[in-house]
Amino acid sequence: MIFHILYFFNFIIYLKGCSKYVLTNINYRKMKEKALHIDGIDKIILKNLMSDARAPILAIAREVGISGAAIHQRLRKLEKSGLLQGSKFIINPKALGYKTLAFAGIFLDAASTYKEAVKRLKEIDEVIESHYTTGNYAIFVKILCRDNEHLMEVLNKQIQLIKGVARTETFISLDQQIDRQIKI
Repeated sequence: MIFHILYFFNFIIYLKGCSKYVLTNINYRKMKEKALHIDGIDKIILKNLMSDARAPILAIAREVGISGAAIHQRLRKLEKSGLLQGSKFIINPKALGYKTLAFAGIFLDAASTYKEAVKRLKEIDEVIESHYTTGNYAIFVKILCRDNEHLMEVLNKQIQLIKGVARTETFISLDQQIDRQIKI
């Protein structure tokens, strides 16, 4: 039943390990220019679902003092506003043998090669995020690999061979201390 509810409301959720769901991801592009108003009831609903997306809607309704249907309506309203978007499970990459997480700053020969470079980066499965940035790098990517040797192969045989990539600067993550959402 939880999968039906999550699919119906189209939340974004993370599956950490194999037992915990976390509601996440604010879609800034879809949000309207004026700030979204979230009242106290919305905050309670969101906090409950952010801490446990498997929390039964009726239990949240009892806590808040409104009907389950009212909770569903509020969730649809928040989804329509752009605050909630999509649904997905996040696989624990370590369970699949991916133990090296790195970030790479990509220097381009010219800004005009940006779109083609991003198109090619999308073809590399190990590139799991890409950001167009200010500062030294034109593109900043997050790369997930099995080990350092695999990372070196991705960098040398894929990323650095993309037309327009002048060079890369790589940072290997030793540990992630903070993984959270914005406070509601």
